[in-house]
Amino acid sequence: MKRIIAIVRPEKLEPVKEALFAASVSGMTITQVNGCGNQHGWKEYFRGTEVLLNMVPKVRFEIVTDDAEVQRIVDVIVDAAATGQVGDGKIFISPVEEVIRIRTGERGAGAV
Repeated sequence: MKRIIAIVRPEKLEPVKEALFAASVSGMTITQVNGCGNQHGWKEYFRGTEVLLNMVPKVRFEIVTDDAEVQRIVDVIVDAAATGQVGDGKIFISPVEEVIRIRTGERGAGAV
C-alpha cells in the first residue's frame, strides 16, 4: 500500500475532490494547511506598512491506496490541479506498512 499526499492550491479543492470521486477513490482526508516552497510567499501592504506573507494557504489531500492504483490517482490529481503556474503544488508518495480499522480491528488492504 502507498500513501499519496497532494498539496494543491485552495481554489483547486473542489475540482480535485470531484475528479477523485469520479475516479472511484473510496476515501481521502482533506486539510487546510499553510506552507511555503520556492516562491517564499509575497509582500503586501497593510495600513501603509509592508508585510511579508511567507506562509501560503494550500489544501492537503491524503489518500491510502493499493500500489496498483497509485499512478492512476496521481494522474487524476495532476490533471485536476495543474494550472501551469508556480505554486500548483506537490505530490508525495510513501509506503504504508499497516492499516488498522479501529471499529473492527481489521488489518491490511481491507481496512482501507
